Amino acid sequence: MTLKTLIGAASALAMTTGLAHADAHGDNAAAMKALKDAQAAISKALAALGGGDAMSAGAAYDFPSLEGDQVTVVSWGGAYTKSQVEAYHKPFIAGTGAKIVSEDYNGGLAEIKAQVEAGNVTWDIVDVELSDAVRACDEGLAEEIDKSILPAGADGTDAMDDFIAGTLDVECAVPTIVWSTIFAYDSEKMADGPKTIADFFDTKAFPGKRGLRKSPKANLEMALMADGVAADEVYDVLSSDEGVDRAFAKLDSIKDDVVWWEAGAQPPQLLADGEVAMTTAYNGRIFNAVAAEDKPFNIIWDGQVWDLDLWIIPKGAKNKDAAMEFLKFSTSTQALADQASWISYGPTRKSSAPLVASYNSKPDLPMGPQMPTAPENFKNALQNDFEFWADNQDELNERFNAWLAN
Repeated sequence: MTLKTLIGAASALAMTTGLAHADAHGDNAAAMKALKDAQAAISKALAALGGGDAMSAGAAYDFPSLEGDQVTVVSWGGAYTKSQVEAYHKPFIAGTGAKIVSEDYNGGLAEIKAQVEAGNVTWDIVDVELSDAVRACDEGLAEEIDKSILPAGADGTDAMDDFIAGTLDVECAVPTIVWSTIFAYDSEKMADGPKTIADFFDTKAFPGKRGLRKSPKANLEMALMADGVAADEVYDVLSSDEGVDRAFAKLDSIKDDVVWWEAGAQPPQLLADGEVAMTTAYNGRIFNAVAAEDKPFNIIWDGQVWDLDLWIIPKGAKNKDAAMEFLKFSTSTQALADQASWISYGPTRKSSAPLVASYNSKPDLPMGPQMPTAPENFKNALQNDFEFWADNQDELNERFNAWLAN
């Protein structure tokens, strides 16, 4: 039953009860009192559930009872986890009675692998990048997920057809959002700012420090695009030793000007503090700084590297069944659409797209154009090749760390 249907039915019931009471006793005031009492009860119930707006995803979802259960949900922190708390955690807690423990991490599989190998898995469900999801499956670090358990789309479309083509191919993971690594600058500190990915590497035309994630991923791709490699040829070039050398040579050109970041919350702070002239970042982090904090940051979409985030359940998770229920709900149509009202990451379900509304606190700010996949933003975009990184991440991490040390 949807929230709208629930309210309508309760109001109708209140009216019927009240009018019958009035008819029997000739008391119209009693009818109004019955209606007001029912409406007050509805309002109280909604308040207990966190409010009508917060419950838009949960109201139409058939939750199981999970009283006494607990799920430890691990994600990236900041604005991204906030979006998950609002769209996933709160409705799930209200609908199931379960408790959620939210923890943050900086990505990768090291902590998951350590827990699995020690036989002491304390995390129940983890938000990971696509290449890490593939590696987790290959290395037996995650539970396999039967995709037939996923709910159909809000329009009735079977889940297997509702998710963006290819995104359900990883056996032990279910995707949630499309996100992007972009770069950004502070328009108050740089009036005539950069326009292309090549500008990011041009410290003569655009002097100042650069913020880069302390990882080869996305940096190597952006370096090659800045060096003139077409987006659709980047991974062909990176597949050769000469191509890797070329990418590192381009990074060499700005190495002395780089400020390295590791957590997603750092790039907006680096810009705000004036520690860098421009920085790579997750697009949602920069959008949040602009929309929620009124920061004068501009996103440059040229050369963006877009990717997926997915849920995995670590092998041997203590609360696997409850985690699976959380996974099902959080990848349902409305939950994914609701998340997009909090952060500019695109839902992976096609049925969610028409339901994406405005920014949660600014009704005049539509979220559709803020997505990485919006046509204007997608002109020179590169999808992260998860197979390339699954095969080459260890080697390139070693090369990158050696390069950093020199």
